[in-house]
Amino acid sequence: MNMAIPPEGAVRNLARRDARDKLSGRTRYTIDQAGPGTLQAAILRSQVASARILGIDTSMAKAMPGVRAVITAADAPGRHGIGVIDHPLFACDVIRYYGEPIAAVAADTIEQAQAAAAAIRLETESLTPVLSMAEALVSGAPLVHPDWKSYVVQLDGVAREGNVAWEAKVIRGDTDAAFARPDVAIVDSCFTVGRQSHVPFEPRAAVATFEDGRFHIICSTQVPWTVRKVTAEVLGVSSSQVRVTVPPVGGGFGLKFDCTIEPIAALLAKRTGRRVAMINSRYEETITCLCRENAEIRIRSAVTGEGEIVGREATVLMDCGAYGGEQIFLTTMTAHTLGGNYKLGSVRLNSRAVYTNTTPNGAFRACNGVYNTFALERHTDEICTAIGMDPLEFRRRNVLGDGDIGATGQVFEGEVLRPMLERMEALKASLPSKAPLADGRLYGRATTVGTWFIFVGPSAATVNLNADGSATLVTSGVEIGSGSMVQSLPQIVAAELGIRPEDVVVKAADTDAAGLDLGVGGGRTTVSIGAASLKACEEVRNRILPVASEILQTPRDQLVLADGRVEIAGRKGAGTTIAKVVERVQQLSGPVMGSGAFTKPGVQAMAGCAMAHFIDAIDIPVFAVHDCEVAVDPETGHVEVLSYSVVQDVGRALNPRAIHGQIQGGVVQGLGYALHEEVTIDAGGRIAQSGFETYRLPLAQDVVPVVVDLYEGAPSIGPLGTKGAGEVPILNVGASVACAVANATGKKVESLPLTPPRVLALLSGTNAPLNPGHIDVVWRKNIIP
Repeated sequence: MNMAIPPEGAVRNLARRDARDKLSGRTRYTIDQAGPGTLQAAILRSQVASARILGIDTSMAKAMPGVRAVITAADAPGRHGIGVIDHPLFACDVIRYYGEPIAAVAADTIEQAQAAAAAIRLETESLTPVLSMAEALVSGAPLVHPDWKSYVVQLDGVAREGNVAWEAKVIRGDTDAAFARPDVAIVDSCFTVGRQSHVPFEPRAAVATFEDGRFHIICSTQVPWTVRKVTAEVLGVSSSQVRVTVPPVGGGFGLKFDCTIEPIAALLAKRTGRRVAMINSRYEETITCLCRENAEIRIRSAVTGEGEIVGREATVLMDCGAYGGEQIFLTTMTAHTLGGNYKLGSVRLNSRAVYTNTTPNGAFRACNGVYNTFALERHTDEICTAIGMDPLEFRRRNVLGDGDIGATGQVFEGEVLRPMLERMEALKASLPSKAPLADGRLYGRATTVGTWFIFVGPSAATVNLNADGSATLVTSGVEIGSGSMVQSLPQIVAAELGIRPEDVVVKAADTDAAGLDLGVGGGRTTVSIGAASLKACEEVRNRILPVASEILQTPRDQLVLADGRVEIAGRKGAGTTIAKVVERVQQLSGPVMGSGAFTKPGVQAMAGCAMAHFIDAIDIPVFAVHDCEVAVDPETGHVEVLSYSVVQDVGRALNPRAIHGQIQGGVVQGLGYALHEEVTIDAGGRIAQSGFETYRLPLAQDVVPVVVDLYEGAPSIGPLGTKGAGEVPILNVGASVACAVANATGKKVESLPLTPPRVLALLSGTNAPLNPGHIDVVWRKNIIP
């Protein structure tokens, strides 16, 4: 054994190596990869939300100048999906949403491609669209997928019917008995939230070729292996015939956690024998964005006068749009988000993904958790009002701690949330209140808690130790702007091999060169790829240290890797350079490399608790405590955030500066969700906000400096004790703002975003109390028998 590298060796405030190129415009994204001679592609998209296709005539388009190929559903009959295989590449017999691809054209110029797409003749018969979940769940409602029973389902025993694409349930304990107790107060709350658009700098883009019998797709994606798999499925080829490479990605936030236009580019490349670029316009990107889904929630709790939650039940409706997509998977997460934070005597939850004739939704930073945390924390404050208990005291008594049981029966390890609440109290006490800044406006403050988790799963890494003592890290990780690929991973490898982080070269994702990976998302890059990288480094150390031991005539357990050298412990300068050891190893046994793999270890839930779940229990829980102060203008309804503070569970902070940046950015993105950003569907089924003129992103004057306290030391299976830090900062923002506004106004806040008109309606009492008739107060009436 060699001497272990202390984890602290990986902790550094390393600057981003890609910052200068990105700031100066030298970074080459996918949209910069087309080059001269590349054909341009355009998509004919549906202009209605629901129709039957009676005929399609592409003859005129094919004859137009510059056109090289036109493809339709007949050219790609396969389907794909998560959990339910329901999604075709092009609309075939039926159109299910406004903007759905009908056909695609490759031409010499984008203008020629667009003109040809517009010349395709489409004959349709109108169908009545289902544009809301309320409409979709009415008895006898038109079915978005009349043939839903014929679809392949990837889990056994899943409850589905009509427009309910998927239903996941949790049942633990005797909730009926809890609600029947004479000593409890019953608190019933309803909430609704809208969609949120990701708005990445770089739209979805793909550049494809077909050479030597294989597809090569360069694309802006978070999931190269998913693009590889889905492309193969819909084109009916083997996965090995598809290679995916990914240059730097200009933002994703979950939008690029699915495969969309990449197979279209690939198919056009094969048809034309040419390089084809398919790049969404900003308009296309906006109207077909895989938004954070709109959701409706009913949550009821039975609580004693002492604040014990003896029973809880809830129904969550998630609008998946026209196809199941990520929302099928995300039904799982309600158990760990809405069912998180607090000890529950008994619980029953169901989460339904509902088909509508609207643009499909998808993953978004802390997906499912942001609105469920809003609902849970607002409900918690309503409980406190009902039983007359201070909200902070209620949270101190009830947050999950060491040995407590979660919604699915998982036993939590470590006392984390309670001390984090204490840290927040200390942080608040150390800072002056911003109440004077309200200056006559309504002032409110709230502290909320949140539970999230790291989405672990398979990752692979290879480390090549080069002749000059540098290392090359080969993974399928993608740099999407979070910095993990250029900061935390090089720091881990450098610490393990005793070299500088800047001497670790990180290869861009290439499915031909690196092993399987679930993709970048869910806060998993540092954890999953980092763990695989650690194992790869261990193999490298096992190659070089025996040889170094012979060179230095020193037992291996007395050797230390540091500063690019193999040193004898306690005798700095007595060793030799890593480069010289590598040279010797190459002479003896060839190049020095190591490979590592990681997957989720698996945490047990209580048997029988979780049904139709992809994740029964969470391997790495992550917690957050947020506090904010607001001022509400009673004349305009404008909400100003006066202060914002975050205590975030990070395990071990490998790069505190980078984490601070993630938290600042995540909070601002959350403020957009809480106060500004609104996506609505018009009567024709089209997303009404089709550009920056109508979609209100937070601007510079909306940014609030966030006070950050990183909480380290909570249990984690992550490498060196790490947890992912990029997803969770947005988790509590909607909840904190809503609770603060409720405290400021004395009104029940039941929906987001809190735009000025919505706040004015709240203040004037003209907003109708939320009581969705399609979510029954009797929980059993909301589930599929």
